[in-house]
Amino acid sequence: MSSDRHILEITGTDARSFLQGLVTNDVDKLDQGLVYAALLTPQGKYLADFFMVPAADAILIDVDRSLAEMLKMRLTMYKLRADVTISDAHVHLHRGLGLTPEGAFADPRDASLGWRAYRTDLAPEDDTDWVALNIAAAIPTSGVELTSDSFILEMGFERLSGVDFRKGCYVGQEVTARMKHKTELRKGLAQVTVQGAAEPGTEITADGKSVGTLHSRSGDTALAYLRFDRAKGEMQAGADKVTRKS
Repeated sequence: MSSDRHILEITGTDARSFLQGLVTNDVDKLDQGLVYAALLTPQGKYLADFFMVPAADAILIDVDRSLAEMLKMRLTMYKLRADVTISDAHVHLHRGLGLTPEGAFADPRDASLGWRAYRTDLAPEDDTDWVALNIAAAIPTSGVELTSDSFILEMGFERLSGVDFRKGCYVGQEVTARMKHKTELRKGLAQVTVQGAAEPGTEITADGKSVGTLHSRSGDTALAYLRFDRAKGEMQAGADKVTRKS
């Protein structure tokens, strides 16, 4: 549903260069459509993820409603003397599957997630199970898989076209680049199968040792944050069996 999203509007002659120095993806990709990106702390940890949207004389920011005020304040803090105005946009998110209609944009994270459009009218009722689609495509969700302790590479942002390693500096870039080039990820997001009623937030164990945490779930499929060296074979979430999908 679009009601869980908030749209900000970035205007001014410095809008592109301002965002280019802050976010994880290349703002110039707006010339081709939506750009998925994140804002990080200087230590490389997650603050917010969002879509940048090309609009006439503006860049729209499509962000989870719970993060919108914080993101607006953080961007304002970075503005300094740049010719940039950050305000609330008077448009609403519409989403759908199938062919992308005129004026809409394909979701850049995964083709299975359809399209997004930004219109002045409220979105109609939508019975699409977006949670199930997110889990099937291993898409992390703000406030669930994505928290203030998250590193975006562990959450799959490279696979989701949410980070660009050639664009130059941005906040948190050094840590992110080091994780990319100098280390092998030891922890991260993975799809798992659950046999039983284990709920999101349940600790996952193997041989009595903590392996990770169960997150979003739809039916017997879920996303989990796992320590890969321990997440082998059969695992447990409480009394329930958990198996990592290949």
